[in-house]
Amino acid sequence: MKNTQQTINQVNHSMNWFQKFLLVCSGGNIHILRKTPSEWNKFAGIGGIVLFTAVFATLSAGYAMYTVFDNIWASVGFGILWGLMIFNLDRYIVSSIKKTGSWGNQVLMAIPRLVLATFLGIIISKPLELKIFEKEVNKQLNTIIQRNKKQLQAEMSGRILQQSGPFETEKKQISDKIAQYQKSYDSASVELEKEILGKQSGLTSGKEGFGPNAKRKQELKEQRRQDLESFQKQSAPRLEYLDKEISKVYTNLETERKSTETFEDKFNGFAARLQALDELGKNSAIIGLAAAFIMGLFICLEISPVLVKLISSIGPYDYLLEKTENDFRLYSKEKIEKGNALTDYRIEDFKNNLRN
Repeated sequence: MKNTQQTINQVNHSMNWFQKFLLVCSGGNIHILRKTPSEWNKFAGIGGIVLFTAVFATLSAGYAMYTVFDNIWASVGFGILWGLMIFNLDRYIVSSIKKTGSWGNQVLMAIPRLVLATFLGIIISKPLELKIFEKEVNKQLNTIIQRNKKQLQAEMSGRILQQSGPFETEKKQISDKIAQYQKSYDSASVELEKEILGKQSGLTSGKEGFGPNAKRKQELKEQRRQDLESFQKQSAPRLEYLDKEISKVYTNLETERKSTETFEDKFNGFAARLQALDELGKNSAIIGLAAAFIMGLFICLEISPVLVKLISSIGPYDYLLEKTENDFRLYSKEKIEKGNALTDYRIEDFKNNLRN
């Protein structure tokens, strides 16, 4: 039995570089895996999933950053950095699950890891969904931009009415006053003409010719003409000022509108695309279902290594890993006990020397 145990502990089976690479990706202890070739396929499969998840994460982050910065090199650099982080995090999640203890304890240990893996799957899937539905998203983005422009135009119209309203009101009051003066002058002109022509009315004498009544009406007409011209001359500077202020309001808001519309035309960033994808999912059941399946696919891909480790039976690797950790634990406990004993001995020896 002792010889069998020594054989298990000492034999290292050879593996090619690709197998070793996948085993490293799985987060397993490569030194223990060399002694358990029956576990290679399981860990190589886990390593392959971790590797491809990192590749998809790299592509996803690269596309997301390209929509933000519009720079290929920055996108590639950040995508690689993000992929390496996801790769390392997935390796840690998988390697931290141990096949020790009861099934219930293993499930409790796996739950937070499954939640984290699900969250990572959602993060990875969203940018790839945007790329898959890129044409539809671009069309919906244009719809959103036009809708925002209409809303902007309505807001600008309201602000124009609000800012130019007092000027327009005063201008209308002056115009109404001029109209009243004009009406009075026109009325005096008509009455004078009736008086000269001898047309009978409540305000005319009915005698034809330019008599005393016609002379008085001529003077009244002249007075009202002077009143009209005087008020027009008096109100002309104010009307000019009001027109300038109204024009200034329109000019300022038009400049602001053009500037805002320029920003609206550039409404194609990552958050805008997420909004467009969300609206597409609400407006089209097929696109919503497809997006849900894509997200579910990446969530399954992300949590599958954890599930594989959870549902798989205990194998030689787990036994050797537990033995190795237990050996280190016992060795550490032994060293601590020896250190404590030596310390106690030195203290007692020091006390005895003091008494003597």
